[in-house]
Amino acid sequence: MSKQEGLFDPADIKDLEYDRDIGLPGEYPYTRGIYPTMYRGRLWTMRQYAGYGTAEESNKRYKSLLKSGETGLSIAFDLPTQMGYDSDHPLARGEVGRVGVSIGSLKDMERLLLDIPLDKISTSMTINATSPVILAMYISAADGRGIEIKGLRGTIQNDILKEYIARGTYIFPPGPSIRITTDIMRFCRKNLPAWNPISISGYHMREAGASTVQELAFTIANGITYVEAAIESGLKIDDFAPRLSFFFSVHNNFLEEIAKFRAARRIWAGIMKERFGAKKDDSQRMKFHVQTAGCTLTARQPENNIVRVTLQALAAILGGAQSLHTNSKDEALSIPTEEAVRLALHTQQILAEESGIANTADPLGGSYAVEALTNKIEEEVKDLFKKIDSKGGMLKAIEKGFIRREIEESSYRYHESIEKKERIVVGVNEFVNKKDAAIERFSLNPDIEERQRRNLERLRRDRDISKVNTALNKVKDAARKGDNIMPPVIEAVKAYATIGEISDAMREVFGEFRYNSRRGHRV
Repeated sequence: MSKQEGLFDPADIKDLEYDRDIGLPGEYPYTRGIYPTMYRGRLWTMRQYAGYGTAEESNKRYKSLLKSGETGLSIAFDLPTQMGYDSDHPLARGEVGRVGVSIGSLKDMERLLLDIPLDKISTSMTINATSPVILAMYISAADGRGIEIKGLRGTIQNDILKEYIARGTYIFPPGPSIRITTDIMRFCRKNLPAWNPISISGYHMREAGASTVQELAFTIANGITYVEAAIESGLKIDDFAPRLSFFFSVHNNFLEEIAKFRAARRIWAGIMKERFGAKKDDSQRMKFHVQTAGCTLTARQPENNIVRVTLQALAAILGGAQSLHTNSKDEALSIPTEEAVRLALHTQQILAEESGIANTADPLGGSYAVEALTNKIEEEVKDLFKKIDSKGGMLKAIEKGFIRREIEESSYRYHESIEKKERIVVGVNEFVNKKDAAIERFSLNPDIEERQRRNLERLRRDRDISKVNTALNKVKDAARKGDNIMPPVIEAVKAYATIGEISDAMREVFGEFRYNSRRGHRV
């Protein structure tokens, strides 16, 4: 079999120096982990990304997962919620509750979080363009239950740049979008000190076809852009850098993925210390969540996905992740069943409690293959940084379509290698069974959209419309004047303005963004 394109061979690398490259866990540049004891002191947070249908249905799934030992909540939102449309908007038709939970107002958020101990667990929310609205709803739901806001722990993704690159759930042009991102960072710095106001994500770029090196380079380049914007907004590096977080994918090439995470920490530590002058150790440490790769799951022989997920989870742990989501075996077919999700969670628990890998910080540190790959990935990432700089920086590279083209070409090469059998995928292009094993599929409630519309009608009928309009005007004023968007959004949420109404108020000021495939991104 020929050598697979894009994968490194440690035998090609000759410049490994143990004294220079190994170091100790918990010491700069944190190649071997950000804490001296790593999982011996505390295990990674076990999250299962979940959400579907209505708030009530998702709430039941969250409670089931917490009862099964999940240690952090991770919320998936449907496309209308991500794009700032109410469930009765024409563009929401057929999408309500399909790829995540439908959240239209504070009422929905309150139902979603009913009896969830928000003062005891951390919550991750994968939301970007409508981040200020969703965060405002979460804050307001906690406040309504008498929970101290300053004690809330969690992460809001709030990474809009990768939406222009790979995922597409943007609303506003890049300028206003980055302004919203920094508004949230400034608000959290003052009001939610234990909250991570951004999770800089490479996961979705990897799902779109980015290579290992591209995932790392583009994610860190986005991170640099956010740091520069935060500093420009008046924040000092050591005031916000400790609350920055990252989100990566993990694929099947075991040693390469472990090396990727080690290289990421080293690169980021150097950037924060040398480029931005960060003084605090915690400002230089890269903290990240990992999700096993959805794009590696197969609809054929789906039971094989259990093995893939286990392998990927092990790589993430050996790579030093702070938080982990394990995909379910049936996600290539449908929303995962409760049984499949529970098995995915138990996979993490078995690795944590039965394998012994948590007993040693960076157990593969010093392995020639891992150390050599770490160096090689770092070198390749820095070469890609130079290309990005030659385009005028990450924003210009995005606007010119360079990043998207790079990922599209990588994706093409990847799938071509599968078609040519240069890359073997068990059950897809080799070792194929004539008949796959039967597997239970999850079935969504067919009347989700109608139920959400009825909830919306009831909300609009019962609320004080004068308070809603006053609050929405304050959102517009803040958007025009450059004031922090969060306080008026919170006021609008508490007045029971909907996610569509609040998003429309910002659309009126900021405009909307459209992508032209020939010319790159345009307003």
